[in-house]
Amino acid sequence: MHSRRRAGGAALSLLVAGLVAAVAAPAAAAVPDGAVRAAVPDAAALTEAVTGKLLAIATPARVPAASQTRVTVSRRAAGWAFGTAVALAPRETDAHPTGAVFVAHAEHGAWRVAFDGDVDFGALATASPLVTSREKVVLGSEPAPLYAGGDYRTGMALPFAVGQTWTLTGGPHGWGGGESPYSSVDLAGGDQVVRAARAGTAYTMCQGWIRVIHDRGYATDYYHLWNNISVNGASVAQGAFLGYTGTDVTCGGAASGRHVHFGLRQDGAYVPIAGHDIGKWVFANGAGAYQGGARHGSAWVGAGGALHNFGALGLNQGVVDANGGGTLTRRAGPGTGYAALGSLADGATVTISCSANGTTHTGRYGTTALWDRLSDGSWVSDAYLWTGVNGPVNGWC
Repeated sequence: MHSRRRAGGAALSLLVAGLVAAVAAPAAAAVPDGAVRAAVPDAAALTEAVTGKLLAIATPARVPAASQTRVTVSRRAAGWAFGTAVALAPRETDAHPTGAVFVAHAEHGAWRVAFDGDVDFGALATASPLVTSREKVVLGSEPAPLYAGGDYRTGMALPFAVGQTWTLTGGPHGWGGGESPYSSVDLAGGDQVVRAARAGTAYTMCQGWIRVIHDRGYATDYYHLWNNISVNGASVAQGAFLGYTGTDVTCGGAASGRHVHFGLRQDGAYVPIAGHDIGKWVFANGAGAYQGGARHGSAWVGAGGALHNFGALGLNQGVVDANGGGTLTRRAGPGTGYAALGSLADGATVTISCSANGTTHTGRYGTTALWDRLSDGSWVSDAYLWTGVNGPVNGWC
């Protein structure tokens, strides 16, 4: 089960701003959205088009000058270009760089540019001869509705080795610090090795900053890394090495102690990390930036506490939340009138086969009549599971 939430206005504004951007040119004739006119599209025109689009999505209060952007064309062929674009940030607190993976195509004497998460990025990436077949599996998919239409499942582990315990040095906060949405958390400890939270395709945005684009419209950012990998669309598995926690601020911002600044994105925008499950922890905001924490079952850990990486929660799984500790009774059918078959510990992971309606119960996230049939044939009330959705996660029985 999952409580219903609405997308933050800032996240939606950033998403809308990032969808289409045009750079005006002297020519009088109309230019397609996302493009800049050039008699013969060349490197300068490409840089102008990408830079203009990038500045359009930079944090409004900190829009840098064009000279403070970095456009890296990593692949090029006749009429096509692929690479990364980064708008640098001041080297101060509450500032972080803005960046995107882009694909560009010369059309009608102008460059058409799309950023990862844009509505037309998938189509361009699929058509581009520069994008590998492995990348197209991820990049070629259409963006999902924000939060996948009310679905908060990510299938992600925490960005360090499963089985390790790290410190949540900073609770939910903005990618740029105090700004909204609170898309990011800071983590440090263990062996200090930062790893991919989920499989995907990885890109080096700049020194110290890696982005991994995943399925279902998600992407994750990892900043302040030391000795990060240098990648240009490499396929990475969940748990793949990305770098070490550090204090790198090559592209801007500040870091007072070594850590990884871990950010969650969907459909080309940073989205609230609160309500999402990562490593079988559900993050929640606090009274302000860097406060808050995460919950595993009924166990709560606030900023400064220790998070154990339990691994990724499967998309057909749930975590028992007995709403205060204790155990959850397994039944022979979807209701309390059926025989008890045993119990499950708070925080246990269960696999759900299908769901049906039964007796009504109230748990941490609300009241529901939904019951879930588990892989062993027993039933539990969905009121006492965190699954990430309001409804069946694996169909009706």
